[in-house]
Amino acid sequence: MVRSRVTKIVLDGYGSFLGMERGQFVLRDRDGKVEKYPLFEREIGEVILKSGNLVSTGALACLGFWDIDVTILTRKGKPVALLRSLDDDSHVVTRLCQYEAYGNGKGVKIAKQLVLSKLEGQNLVLKKYGLKLHVDRAKVMVESVCLDCLEVVRKKLISFEGKFSELYFNQILTLIPDRLRPSSRRKFKAYDGINNVFNLAYEVLSWKVHRAILKAKLEPYLGFLHSIQYSKPSLICDFQELYRYLIDDFLIQFCQNLKVKDFITKYEVVARNKVGKREYLNDVETNNLMVQLTKYFDSNVNIARIKIGYKQSIETLINEEALLFAKYLRNERETWTARLSLIL
Repeated sequence: MVRSRVTKIVLDGYGSFLGMERGQFVLRDRDGKVEKYPLFEREIGEVILKSGNLVSTGALACLGFWDIDVTILTRKGKPVALLRSLDDDSHVVTRLCQYEAYGNGKGVKIAKQLVLSKLEGQNLVLKKYGLKLHVDRAKVMVESVCLDCLEVVRKKLISFEGKFSELYFNQILTLIPDRLRPSSRRKFKAYDGINNVFNLAYEVLSWKVHRAILKAKLEPYLGFLHSIQYSKPSLICDFQELYRYLIDDFLIQFCQNLKVKDFITKYEVVARNKVGKREYLNDVETNNLMVQLTKYFDSNVNIARIKIGYKQSIETLINEEALLFAKYLRNERETWTARLSLIL
């Protein structure tokens, strides 16, 4: 039986060094403290590097050879790159099936399921906090779309999803402390601090999804619910919708302890010849958010793993769901429905 890789090697201190010695990874911090990770004894699943770290080419070669994920972050924890093996794109059958699904009718089913799953996830959060649930009318509206053209179906579904998401956030934002509460949910170039906290956390989620999509050998830029545009990873946008509700639940709790002084104001260009003020978490609280969010992705949900176990971490769930979705595209599964749950 193949064991799951669960150990993460994290270089989070400036000047930390990762190298290889006698078949084991050696992590050394700037103070000389050494940790060793035997390649064939520890279950190494991911290595996380930050700007300011050092790594040997021998370690990088070993990571690539053994197909161990490497994520590269900025100093503030923003993911900017992934290291992938050269043979990572050799699983072409999965991508062929993905392209075929775009035009053979399966893509319409997938787009509907994505919206239905997002609404179900939102209902879990609304129910947890005693708020008004999405009515059955939402499900009826989505399932009533019977057109065969994915482009037309996509526009209708996005319209439905946007309407119910607005109702959802109108309630969710009431759980944010009065001193920080924005009037509405804003995505792109938000001015207030709380919306930018949501946007930052969603960005971290998108990278978790991106990695899962690549591990499942899927094409990240060919989605079914979100439109296909240059530089838009539409499948990642699709899958991100499945797990936003978990981020929402996390942020509702995280924001309870935030204060006005935890935010700073920056002057930025918001339009041509126009400068505006935008609020962000200060560096201390941004680092705290990243640390807490990393722990949150390791929290367990009450969903059985594919092979063994009755629960798993959020990050493992995202990885597994991408694999199950790829099986559905390859016709190895008759149906696909996203598995949803709040943390234990």
